Amino acid sequence: MFDIGAIELLIIVIVAVVVIGPKDMPLAMRTAGRWIGKIRRVSAHFRSGIDAMVREAELEEMQAEWNKRNAEIMAKHPEAVRPAHDGEAPALPQPAATGASDTPPSDAADPQMEPYDPPAPAASSEPVPAPAPSKADQ
Repeated sequence: MFDIGAIELLIIVIVAVVVIGPKDMPLAMRTAGRWIGKIRRVSAHFRSGIDAMVREAELEEMQAEWNKRNAEIMAKHPEAVRPAHDGEAPALPQPAATGASDTPPSDAADPQMEPYDPPAPAASSEPVPAPAPSKADQ
């Protein structure tokens, strides 16, 4: 960030030792470390606040766009969902009948409505050998 090289850092250390003195140098370094920590915490808090404001603004823009598109779709297709009356659930549109009968053929049943019955394993024609006696049985 500040682009301090090795020579500049060495000059700062020499000046600090001369001005502060070697006796008070640990206390000065500790104090400088605390100040730097506080500055970092404040900047991180500020940055997170800015990020939160940006996220909220983006969410508001997305919500406005969604509401706009939803209104366009509802204007194009007003028959898609009729409003509910007196506490009843809204009715969804029914598909148009394509055949002579309103009941679907038996082979067109919804697979999610029927329980899954896995096929039984095929019976083997070979006999199953008896287990060998163990040493505990003898």
